[in-house]
Amino acid sequence: MSKTYIIGHQKPDTDSAVAALALAELFQHLPCAGYENPVAVVADPLNPETSYLFEKFGVTPPQQISAKDIQPENKIVLVDHNEKSQRLPGLNPEQIVEIVDHHKVNLNLSKPIFLNFKAWGSATTIVYFMMKQYGSTPYQPNKKLAGLMLSAILSDTVGYKSATTTDHDKKLGAELATIAEIENVEALALEIFKAKSNLDDLSDKELVKNDYKKYQFAQSVLIGQIETVEQAKLLKERKQGLLEAMKQVKAEEQVDLIFLAITDVLQINTKLLLADGASAEIVEQAFGTKTEKGSADIGPKMSRKREIAPAIEKILKK
Repeated sequence: MSKTYIIGHQKPDTDSAVAALALAELFQHLPCAGYENPVAVVADPLNPETSYLFEKFGVTPPQQISAKDIQPENKIVLVDHNEKSQRLPGLNPEQIVEIVDHHKVNLNLSKPIFLNFKAWGSATTIVYFMMKQYGSTPYQPNKKLAGLMLSAILSDTVGYKSATTTDHDKKLGAELATIAEIENVEALALEIFKAKSNLDDLSDKELVKNDYKKYQFAQSVLIGQIETVEQAKLLKERKQGLLEAMKQVKAEEQVDLIFLAITDVLQINTKLLLADGASAEIVEQAFGTKTEKGSADIGPKMSRKREIAPAIEKILKK
């Protein structure tokens, strides 16, 4: 039986997993989409925050698969990513039929496909917009899914504080809050921040790999990010261990450069950890800051997509 797998990027965050689930739900109720047996899946295990939110709203999370589970007759829809370096390893690009994303486009496919890209703060925002637009009667998510979708938007926009946040995210997020009967959105955002900070059970290496993305600039680059309400405590207690783990991950992932952003979601500040002198030099040029003992304070920056990766890319392309 042919299936349409809807999948987010490697190391899925809440937005990636929820956007896939919500889009599968929409396609199941939208025959004109033409996708047989749409099913949401993930490329890796869910992180603690995402697992917590699926449990909170009583929703079954997407199943994890590998490329060998995808048969030749199956189709693939990508959400929340498009770059080859962020796709499920071994995925056949010839099977990709659609992409729904809010990141910069970096594609080289052999045939035309459906593309839905919007410069909004969350892929889930785009999916909810699709729910409102498609069909003679707009599809409305149930209360549980609406709550999960709102959480994904809040997570990816850091409670609407990130530079990636748009009026669309706020407006559509408010609609989802009404459906989910969530009156105190700020309290939910704080709950999400606390879930992000629940990192004690993760090793240093697991922390480095908990949320990362690979980029192919002039050199291959891995940028990890830890969003927390306990930045100072994390750096005081685990900085040296994280720096050592970064060196291991750099070798394992075979990248030229690795950076780890420790982002304080309440104070709106990011400090970058740097595994070597080359990384330090790039950061000093990119952000006009000094590095000290393997770290650099880059100020009130929170978005890897909008504020961190582009600055590093600009220096590497000189």
